[in-house]
Amino acid sequence: MIVAGNWKMNKTPSEAAAFVKELIPRVKGAKSEVVVAAPFVALPGVAEAARGTNIKVAAQNMHYEAKGAYTGEVSADMLKDAGADYVIIGHSERRQYFGETDETVNRKVQAATAAGLIPIVCVGESLAQREQGITPEVVRRQVKIALLGVSAETLLSSGLVIAYEPIWAIGTGKTATNEQANEVCHTIRMLLAELYGAEAAAKVSIQYGGSVTAANAKELFAMPDINGGLVGGASLKAADFEVIANA
Repeated sequence: MIVAGNWKMNKTPSEAAAFVKELIPRVKGAKSEVVVAAPFVALPGVAEAARGTNIKVAAQNMHYEAKGAYTGEVSADMLKDAGADYVIIGHSERRQYFGETDETVNRKVQAATAAGLIPIVCVGESLAQREQGITPEVVRRQVKIALLGVSAETLLSSGLVIAYEPIWAIGTGKTATNEQANEVCHTIRMLLAELYGAEAAAKVSIQYGGSVTAANAKELFAMPDINGGLVGGASLKAADFEVIANA
């Protein structure tokens, strides 16, 4: 079970470090893996604040090249050196606002695993795609391309996580029903079984994201194919994230 808080473009470096210090005693008994995804500039301070605790640190994006003339970008090695354990790849906001594609997601996944970062690979459909009844096809395509060239050995040794986030439920207050969320997570797991075998598929953590709150987390996480959550707004409040991390 992995519960990751995606802070998006929130919290200054000093605010982020202070928040982690507040969070430490609240989640120290959590049975799930607790992860906070901070903005780039806050990563070193967050990593230092979390050192020696059960809180892991994630970046929210990365470039697929190791170095070069890519002004404003950050490489996997830079993130590792800054203290990141995980990296979110392919979040719908990156796809929608910054031109992320299935192909760039794949390149980033390969770069992240090669550098020893654990990818949290985001997939999900739009409202129009759900209404058209093509959610399984959309999500299967995204997962297939994201994992192109990723061996079963790398899939498992890297600890790669897949996060199903229906785009229509991100930041809208709408949440997929427990059954809707689990159905798509099950579709992802069945695809992993096709690609890598049932044993490998059973070991991959599949998160649900999309307006996860303190009120709905326990029921969502109880579903058989959901192994935690990628949490947005609720992860910015220590009391709410405490409840979710302990759900």
